[in-house]
Amino acid sequence: MHRSLRTTLALFIMLPLLAGNWGCAAKKDMEEKKVVYQGNKIIPESILDEAKIALSYYPELKDVEIEFKFKNNIKKSFMQAQPDKANLFKGKNDRTYNIFMSSKFLIEKEEFSMADVPSDVLIGWLGHELGHIMDYRDKSAMGLVIFGMRYITSDNYIKEAERTADTYAVNSGMGDYILATKDFILNHSHLSDSYKERIARLYLSPEEILVLVNKLEEELEEAEKEES
Repeated sequence: MHRSLRTTLALFIMLPLLAGNWGCAAKKDMEEKKVVYQGNKIIPESILDEAKIALSYYPELKDVEIEFKFKNNIKKSFMQAQPDKANLFKGKNDRTYNIFMSSKFLIEKEEFSMADVPSDVLIGWLGHELGHIMDYRDKSAMGLVIFGMRYITSDNYIKEAERTADTYAVNSGMGDYILATKDFILNHSHLSDSYKERIARLYLSPEEILVLVNKLEEELEEAEKEES
């Protein structure tokens, strides 16, 4: 494909995938100290401990470049994982990713910050986004373009994508963290009913997560029996 055509596709067709969230990181984040971890992960110091724990469950991502960034606002979500448009059309192994995090949360007209989120909940949230990157990394550039187009036009596709990310996280051993995040959203926070309804409709339910956790434990037990 001609380079200029690929650039045009990246700028215009990929906009749905990125949902208009390529903007600059919030000024607050730009002033915050960032840490380079594993040689290729750029992480704001304020979430370093949680990010390191979440990343520890994904050894497959050790060589993948990921930057965690705060933003002033993320539409319809508190976090989003996205491929970096700058190298989208390079080989899969050369692709880099961003995890955008909302710098402010609006709950019943009251704002609170990431610092107000319990540590295990934040780890679960980050683990879910890393699950998206696990899903993205095996897709071609055109596959990601198609993914983006379907994501904004089909609730069923959103449901499939979000449940895939949850499944990656649970199968990586993060079941307890994912459950903590779901519990925080659905039961112990004052998030809006519309946001709770969206999470309940599109993401794995706590019951479905427990089924996956139990299945994973059974598979591990079977593997241990076979080894012995």
